[in-house]
Amino acid sequence: MSLVLKLEPLTHEAFAPFGEVIEASEHAQQFSINEGNTQRYHDLATIDPGEDGKAIVSIFRGQPRSLPFTITMMERHPKGSQAFIPMSGHPYLVVVAPKGDAPKPSDLRLFLARGDQGVNYATGVWHHPLLGLETVVDFIVIDRHGPGDNCDVVTLNHTALIAELENCTA
Repeated sequence: MSLVLKLEPLTHEAFAPFGEVIEASEHAQQFSINEGNTQRYHDLATIDPGEDGKAIVSIFRGQPRSLPFTITMMERHPKGSQAFIPMSGHPYLVVVAPKGDAPKPSDLRLFLARGDQGVNYATGVWHHPLLGLETVVDFIVIDRHGPGDNCDVVTLNHTALIAELENCTA
C-alpha cells in the first residue's frame, strides 16, 4: 500500500530545508536597472558546482505525467546543487526529501509550483525527476559538470502516491 502525499503550495519557508525557490517576489533583493526600464531580482539561488565542478546551463524537456502517479524512486546530486527554472509557464510538481540516508515515503514532501517559480535543490537533497502536468514542459537547468558521479538513484522500499491536485492552488 502506498502512502498518499499531501500537496503543499511552494513557498520560500516550506521549501527552505531543501533549497531555494526562484521567483520574482518580495523575498528577493530587487532594484531598478537599465535607466529604470528593468527591475532586477538579484541573487535568487546559491548555485553550488562543488569542488572541481563548473556550473553549466541546459534545457530539460519533460513529458507530462498523469495522476494518480506512484513515486517509486528518488535521486540526489551529492557533488552540487541543481536549479530548475520553468520556461513553459505551466505548473508542475516537486517531490523532495531531506539530505541523508535513502528516504522513506514518510520523508517525502509534495509541492505544487506555479509556472513562474523555479527551485534550486541544495547539494544532496533527494528529489524526484521532472513532474510536469498536462503538457510538455521545458526548464532551464543550472547544475554541475565535472569529475565523479553526481547522481545517486534509489528505489523506495515502499511507494508514495500523488493522488490528485485538490485543496492547493499554484
